[in-house]
Amino acid sequence: MRLAIPDLISNSYFTALAAAELGHFARHGLDVQAELIFPVDRAYEALRDGEVDFVAGAAHGALAAFPAWRGVKLLGALAQGMYWFLVMRADLGIARGDLAALAGKRIGAAPWVEMGLRRLLSDAGLDPAEDGITIAPVPGATTNFGLTAAQALQDGKIDGFWANGMATEIAVTSGTGSIVLDVRRGDGPAGCFDYTFGALATTERLIQKSPEVAAAALAALVDAQAELRADPSRATVVGEGRFPPRETGLIAQIVARDLPYYDAAISEKAIAQVARFARALGILDKDVHYRDIVATEFSHLWSRR
Repeated sequence: MRLAIPDLISNSYFTALAAAELGHFARHGLDVQAELIFPVDRAYEALRDGEVDFVAGAAHGALAAFPAWRGVKLLGALAQGMYWFLVMRADLGIARGDLAALAGKRIGAAPWVEMGLRRLLSDAGLDPAEDGITIAPVPGATTNFGLTAAQALQDGKIDGFWANGMATEIAVTSGTGSIVLDVRRGDGPAGCFDYTFGALATTERLIQKSPEVAAAALAALVDAQAELRADPSRATVVGEGRFPPRETGLIAQIVARDLPYYDAAISEKAIAQVARFARALGILDKDVHYRDIVATEFSHLWSRR
Protein backbone atom coordinates (compact mmCIF):
# COMPACT_ATOMS: atom_id res chain seq x y z
CA MET A 1 0.00 0.00 0.00
CA ARG A 2 1.12 3.58 -0.64
CA LEU A 3 1.12 6.59 1.68
CA ALA A 4 1.56 10.03 0.09
CA ILE A 5 3.32 12.73 2.09
CA PRO A 6 3.59 16.23 0.54
CA ASP A 7 6.69 17.34 2.47
CA LEU A 8 8.87 14.43 3.50
CA ILE A 9 11.96 15.98 5.11
CA SER A 10 9.84 17.80 7.66
CA ASN A 11 8.18 17.51 11.03
CA SER A 12 4.76 18.40 9.56
CA TYR A 13 3.69 14.85 8.72
CA PHE A 14 6.39 13.07 10.67
CA THR A 15 4.18 10.81 12.78
CA ALA A 16 2.87 9.11 9.63
CA LEU A 17 6.39 8.66 8.28
CA ALA A 18 7.43 7.25 11.65
CA ALA A 19 4.56 4.77 11.52
CA ALA A 20 6.08 3.42 8.31
CA GLU A 21 9.78 3.63 9.18
CA LEU A 22 9.51 2.32 12.75
CA GLY A 23 7.45 -0.68 11.67
CA HIS A 24 4.07 0.21 13.15
CA PHE A 25 2.13 -0.33 9.93
CA ALA A 26 3.85 -3.70 9.56
CA ARG A 27 3.00 -4.67 13.15
CA HIS A 28 -0.64 -4.05 12.32
CA GLY A 29 -0.44 -6.24 9.25
CA LEU A 30 -0.01 -3.54 6.60
CA ASP A 31 2.75 -3.21 4.04
CA VAL A 32 2.81 0.58 3.63
CA GLN A 33 5.45 2.53 1.74
CA ALA A 34 5.67 6.28 2.38
CA GLU A 35 6.51 8.45 -0.61
CA LEU A 36 6.79 12.13 -1.43
CA ILE A 37 4.04 13.60 -3.61
CA PHE A 38 4.27 17.41 -3.72
CA PRO A 39 2.31 19.62 -3.31
CA VAL A 40 -0.58 18.63 -1.04
CA ASP A 41 -3.27 19.05 -3.72
CA ARG A 42 -1.42 16.58 -5.95
CA ALA A 43 -1.19 14.13 -3.02
CA TYR A 44 -4.96 14.23 -2.53
CA GLU A 45 -5.54 13.93 -6.28
CA ALA A 46 -3.45 10.76 -6.19
CA LEU A 47 -5.69 9.47 -3.40
CA ARG A 48 -8.82 10.32 -5.36
CA ASP A 49 -7.47 8.59 -8.48
CA GLY A 50 -6.49 5.41 -6.65
CA GLU A 51 -2.76 5.93 -7.07
CA VAL A 52 -2.22 5.87 -3.29
CA ASP A 53 -4.17 4.47 -0.36
CA PHE A 54 -3.51 7.11 2.30
CA VAL A 55 -2.45 10.74 2.51
CA ALA A 56 -0.73 12.43 5.43
CA GLY A 57 -1.48 16.07 4.72
CA ALA A 58 -3.31 19.24 5.70
CA ALA A 59 -6.96 18.61 6.53
CA HIS A 60 -8.19 21.44 4.34
CA GLY A 61 -6.02 20.24 1.46
CA ALA A 62 -8.42 17.37 0.81
CA LEU A 63 -10.80 19.91 -0.70
CA ALA A 64 -8.46 20.20 -3.70
CA ALA A 65 -9.58 16.77 -4.88
CA PHE A 66 -12.70 16.03 -2.83
CA PRO A 67 -15.22 18.91 -2.95
CA ALA A 68 -16.92 19.29 0.44
CA TRP A 69 -14.78 16.29 1.54
CA ARG A 70 -17.06 13.95 -0.44
CA GLY A 71 -15.33 10.60 -0.91
CA VAL A 72 -12.57 11.17 1.65
CA LYS A 73 -12.44 10.66 5.40
CA LEU A 74 -10.00 11.85 8.02
CA LEU A 75 -8.93 8.93 10.22
CA GLY A 76 -6.95 10.83 12.82
CA ALA A 77 -4.81 13.87 13.49
CA LEU A 78 -1.07 13.57 12.92
CA ALA A 79 -0.78 16.33 15.52
CA GLN A 80 -2.94 19.18 16.73
CA GLY A 81 -3.04 22.66 15.25
CA MET A 82 -1.70 24.58 12.27
CA TYR A 83 1.97 23.72 12.05
CA TRP A 84 3.65 26.28 9.79
CA PHE A 85 6.01 29.07 10.86
CA LEU A 86 6.54 32.52 9.42
CA VAL A 87 10.28 33.11 9.25
CA MET A 88 11.82 36.31 7.88
CA ARG A 89 15.42 37.21 7.06
CA ALA A 90 17.22 37.96 10.30
CA ASP A 91 18.87 41.07 8.88
CA LEU A 92 15.46 42.66 8.39
CA GLY A 93 15.12 42.91 12.16
CA ILE A 94 11.40 42.13 12.23
CA ALA A 95 10.19 41.55 15.78
CA ARG A 96 8.14 38.55 16.80
CA GLY A 97 4.50 39.18 15.91
CA ASP A 98 5.15 42.41 13.98
CA LEU A 99 3.01 41.71 10.93
CA ALA A 100 2.90 45.34 9.87
CA ALA A 101 6.61 45.03 9.05
CA LEU A 102 5.77 42.56 6.28
CA ALA A 103 4.73 45.36 3.94
CA GLY A 104 6.64 45.15 0.67
CA LYS A 105 8.19 41.77 1.49
CA ARG A 106 8.38 38.58 -0.58
CA ILE A 107 7.26 35.46 1.26
CA GLY A 108 7.60 31.94 -0.12
CA ALA A 109 4.81 29.45 0.54
CA ALA A 110 3.70 26.19 -1.05
CA PRO A 111 0.36 25.81 -2.88
CA TRP A 112 -2.54 25.37 -0.44
CA VAL A 113 -0.16 25.96 2.46
CA GLU A 114 -0.16 29.66 1.53
CA MET A 115 -3.88 29.81 2.32
CA GLY A 116 -3.09 29.65 6.02
CA LEU A 117 -0.88 32.72 5.82
CA ARG A 118 -3.32 34.67 3.66
CA ARG A 119 -6.17 34.06 6.07
CA LEU A 120 -4.01 34.82 9.08
CA LEU A 121 -2.99 38.18 7.61
CA SER A 122 -6.62 38.95 6.79
CA ASP A 123 -7.72 38.13 10.33
CA ALA A 124 -4.93 40.40 11.58
CA GLY A 125 -6.34 43.27 9.53
CA LEU A 126 -3.83 43.19 6.68
CA ASP A 127 -4.42 42.91 2.94
CA PRO A 128 -1.44 41.41 1.05
CA ALA A 129 -2.36 43.23 -2.16
CA GLU A 130 -2.80 46.62 -0.54
CA ASP A 131 0.21 46.18 1.72
CA GLY A 132 2.49 44.93 -1.04
CA ILE A 133 3.06 41.54 0.57
CA THR A 134 3.94 39.02 -2.13
CA ILE A 135 3.08 35.42 -1.24
CA ALA A 136 4.19 32.99 -3.93
CA PRO A 137 5.86 29.62 -4.52
CA VAL A 138 9.60 29.43 -4.02
CA PRO A 139 11.52 29.14 -7.29
CA GLY A 140 12.66 25.58 -7.82
CA ALA A 141 10.49 24.08 -5.09
CA THR A 142 9.32 20.89 -6.77
CA THR A 143 9.90 18.35 -4.00
CA ASN A 144 10.79 19.05 -0.37
CA PHE A 145 9.49 22.59 -0.02
CA GLY A 146 10.93 23.43 3.37
CA LEU A 147 14.53 22.70 2.41
CA THR A 148 14.18 24.72 -0.79
CA ALA A 149 12.62 27.61 1.13
CA ALA A 150 15.43 27.66 3.69
CA GLN A 151 18.02 27.75 0.90
CA ALA A 152 16.13 30.46 -0.99
CA LEU A 153 16.09 32.59 2.18
CA GLN A 154 19.84 32.15 2.58
CA ASP A 155 20.38 33.05 -1.09
CA GLY A 156 18.28 36.22 -0.77
CA LYS A 157 15.69 35.07 -3.31
CA ILE A 158 12.90 35.67 -0.79
CA ASP A 159 12.49 37.82 2.31
CA GLY A 160 10.78 35.11 4.30
CA PHE A 161 8.90 31.84 4.17
CA TRP A 162 5.78 30.23 5.55
CA ALA A 163 6.87 26.66 5.99
CA ASN A 164 7.58 23.75 8.29
CA GLY A 165 9.61 23.38 11.44
CA MET A 166 12.59 21.81 9.66
CA ALA A 167 12.98 24.83 7.38
CA THR A 168 12.60 27.03 10.44
CA GLU A 169 15.25 25.14 12.41
CA ILE A 170 17.73 25.39 9.55
CA ALA A 171 17.12 29.12 9.06
CA VAL A 172 17.25 29.99 12.76
CA THR A 173 20.27 27.87 13.71
CA SER A 174 22.23 29.16 10.72
CA GLY A 175 21.44 32.74 11.68
CA THR A 176 19.74 33.40 8.34
CA GLY A 177 16.20 33.74 9.65
CA SER A 178 14.19 34.67 12.71
CA ILE A 179 10.72 33.50 13.74
CA VAL A 180 7.97 36.07 13.35
CA LEU A 181 5.06 33.69 13.90
CA ASP A 182 4.80 30.31 15.62
CA VAL A 183 1.06 29.65 15.56
CA ARG A 184 1.10 26.47 17.59
CA ARG A 185 2.69 28.29 20.48
CA GLY A 186 0.34 31.24 20.63
CA ASP A 187 1.36 33.70 17.90
CA GLY A 188 -1.09 35.23 15.45
CA PRO A 189 -4.72 36.37 15.59
CA ALA A 190 -7.33 34.53 17.65
CA GLY A 191 -8.44 31.23 16.14
CA CYS A 192 -5.55 30.72 13.74
CA PHE A 193 -4.34 27.63 15.62
CA ASP A 194 -7.41 25.80 14.30
CA TYR A 195 -7.32 26.86 10.64
CA THR A 196 -6.10 23.38 9.72
CA PHE A 197 -4.08 20.44 11.06
CA GLY A 198 -2.17 17.47 9.73
CA ALA A 199 -4.39 14.44 9.18
CA LEU A 200 -4.19 10.84 8.05
CA ALA A 201 -6.81 10.49 5.32
CA THR A 202 -8.17 7.72 3.15
CA THR A 203 -11.08 7.20 0.80
CA GLU A 204 -14.59 6.24 1.74
CA ARG A 205 -14.31 3.38 -0.73
CA LEU A 206 -11.37 1.88 1.18
CA ILE A 207 -13.25 2.21 4.47
CA GLN A 208 -16.33 0.55 3.00
CA LYS A 209 -14.38 -2.25 1.33
CA SER A 210 -11.74 -2.86 4.01
CA PRO A 211 -12.59 -1.18 7.32
CA GLU A 212 -10.01 -3.34 9.07
CA VAL A 213 -7.27 -1.78 6.91
CA ALA A 214 -8.37 1.74 7.83
CA ALA A 215 -8.48 0.78 11.51
CA ALA A 216 -5.01 -0.77 11.32
CA ALA A 217 -3.56 2.33 9.67
CA LEU A 218 -4.97 4.57 12.39
CA ALA A 219 -3.74 2.24 15.13
CA ALA A 220 -0.26 2.35 13.58
CA LEU A 221 -0.31 6.15 13.62
CA VAL A 222 -1.37 6.26 17.28
CA ASP A 223 1.35 3.76 18.20
CA ALA A 224 3.96 5.86 16.38
CA GLN A 225 2.84 8.96 18.28
CA ALA A 226 3.13 7.04 21.53
CA GLU A 227 6.62 5.75 20.71
CA LEU A 228 7.87 9.23 19.88
CA ARG A 229 6.31 10.67 23.05
CA ALA A 230 8.07 8.00 25.09
CA ASP A 231 11.42 8.48 23.36
CA PRO A 232 11.79 11.39 20.91
CA SER A 233 15.28 10.18 20.01
CA ARG A 234 13.54 7.52 17.94
CA ALA A 235 12.94 10.32 15.43
CA THR A 236 16.63 10.10 14.56
CA VAL A 237 16.15 6.48 13.49
CA VAL A 238 13.44 7.61 11.09
CA GLY A 239 15.69 10.39 9.81
CA GLU A 240 18.57 8.01 9.19
CA GLY A 241 16.40 6.07 6.79
CA ARG A 242 14.94 8.99 4.84
CA PHE A 243 16.73 12.30 5.56
CA PRO A 244 20.08 13.82 4.59
CA PRO A 245 22.63 13.94 7.44
CA ARG A 246 22.04 17.57 8.47
CA GLU A 247 18.29 17.12 8.78
CA THR A 248 18.73 13.76 10.52
CA GLY A 249 20.73 15.55 13.19
CA LEU A 250 17.97 18.11 13.73
CA ILE A 251 14.76 16.09 13.65
CA ALA A 252 14.74 14.69 17.21
CA GLN A 253 14.89 18.13 18.84
CA ILE A 254 12.14 19.41 16.53
CA VAL A 255 9.95 16.42 17.34
CA ALA A 256 10.61 16.86 21.07
CA ARG A 257 9.10 20.36 20.87
CA ASP A 258 6.07 19.01 19.02
CA LEU A 259 5.26 16.26 21.52
CA PRO A 260 2.51 18.22 23.34
CA TYR A 261 0.56 18.24 20.07
CA TYR A 262 0.85 14.50 19.37
CA ASP A 263 -2.78 13.52 19.80
CA ALA A 264 -4.75 11.68 17.11
CA ALA A 265 -8.17 12.91 18.27
CA ILE A 266 -10.16 15.10 15.88
CA SER A 267 -12.67 17.20 17.80
CA GLU A 268 -15.90 18.64 16.48
CA LYS A 269 -14.53 22.08 17.35
CA ALA A 270 -11.44 21.52 15.21
CA ILE A 271 -13.52 20.45 12.22
CA ALA A 272 -15.90 23.38 12.63
CA GLN A 273 -12.93 25.75 12.59
CA VAL A 274 -11.36 24.10 9.53
CA ALA A 275 -14.71 24.35 7.74
CA ARG A 276 -14.99 28.02 8.69
CA PHE A 277 -11.48 28.61 7.37
CA ALA A 278 -12.35 26.85 4.12
CA ARG A 279 -15.57 28.83 3.71
CA ALA A 280 -13.66 32.09 4.21
CA LEU A 281 -11.21 31.07 1.49
CA GLY A 282 -13.95 30.09 -0.95
CA ILE A 283 -12.83 26.45 -1.22
CA LEU A 284 -15.97 25.23 0.56
CA ASP A 285 -19.44 26.47 -0.32
CA LYS A 286 -21.69 24.48 1.99
CA ASP A 287 -21.95 23.28 5.57
CA VAL A 288 -20.59 19.77 6.09
CA HIS A 289 -21.38 17.61 9.10
CA TYR A 290 -18.56 16.41 11.32
CA ARG A 291 -19.41 12.78 10.63
CA ASP A 292 -19.17 13.40 6.89
CA ILE A 293 -15.54 14.49 7.26
CA VAL A 294 -14.22 12.33 10.10
CA ALA A 295 -14.28 8.52 10.20
CA THR A 296 -15.89 8.51 13.64
CA GLU A 297 -16.35 4.74 13.62
CA PHE A 298 -12.65 4.49 14.46
CA SER A 299 -12.56 7.24 17.09
CA HIS A 300 -12.12 4.70 19.87
CA LEU A 301 -8.64 4.10 18.51
CA TRP A 302 -7.48 7.67 19.07
CA SER A 303 -6.68 6.96 22.71
CA ARG A 304 -4.91 3.63 22.21
CA ARG A 305 -1.99 3.05 24.55
